[in-house]
Amino acid sequence: MKNQNEGQPTIVKYVETSCPGIQLLNLSRCAIGYVVRGHRNIYYGDKCYTISRGEIFYLGVGNHYVEDISDDGRSFEQIVVYYSPALLQRILLHLNMNYSINITNTHSCERCRSMNHVVVSSTVALRSFFAHTASYLQEDNFIHDETAENIKMTELVYLIVSQSDSCLKSKVLANVDSARDNFEQTVYSHIFCDISIEELASKCNRSLTSFKKEFKRHFFTPPHRWFIHQRLMQSRLLLVSTSKSISEIGNECTFPNTSHFIKLFKKEYGHTPATYRSIYSNSIGEVRPNGREAVACDAMVAQTVGSVAL
Repeated sequence: MKNQNEGQPTIVKYVETSCPGIQLLNLSRCAIGYVVRGHRNIYYGDKCYTISRGEIFYLGVGNHYVEDISDDGRSFEQIVVYYSPALLQRILLHLNMNYSINITNTHSCERCRSMNHVVVSSTVALRSFFAHTASYLQEDNFIHDETAENIKMTELVYLIVSQSDSCLKSKVLANVDSARDNFEQTVYSHIFCDISIEELASKCNRSLTSFKKEFKRHFFTPPHRWFIHQRLMQSRLLLVSTSKSISEIGNECTFPNTSHFIKLFKKEYGHTPATYRSIYSNSIGEVRPNGREAVACDAMVAQTVGSVAL
């Protein structure tokens, strides 16, 4: 594993030899990726968004529920570039000062505002970029040459910001705000912690009133409701992919009072946890180990939670 730092990107190729089911990915840095083979599903509650072969995706800092699926019996493959807001800011400044590139963006849409991922069709230039990057990865060049890795990251940023305004460009440029990134990362890192809103506000160096206002700007819903929803999504995946008891799952998802957990779950999904588990049990296979192989890896947690038809 390579040492990670704020000033260095990480470029990796992942290969899935078998589908490990839905995984909870907790990203500490932003990611821009390209699906080489197969397709990836991203879940938001009951909604599923698919990233097909040849498409570019962006994943923001925080939690993502993803499922990587191989096609025609072949392995799933993707190339992913991880970067920090500090690195992005440095690259944008370099492009502006050395090449007089004036970077602007006027794009805004509901998807950009409300979702933590973006999927777009790849341009010819971006397809060529990832094809060239794949040849570097095959020879392990990035592991031994950080300069090459930085140059490729700069090239990727240029290809994105020089195109016409789009969801991808808008999301990438939004990362320049490191204060926003730190706020969101602090929130995401405490989803499954037994912590009060007052304590979380203090960790974000804000008053309670200021924290609530900023939280709603970032996540479009009040803190308490958002945390409940995130924890219930995780509990639902554990129900259909593990044999853990209802009380164990409740405790793991920060619902120590089992009866209260059952009440909240039924209100959210229309069934008690036990009923929900029985409804979907026939469509779920065994939980399989994570078959992911990577040339290098980011500061990212991948937790296999099983496969379920949502």
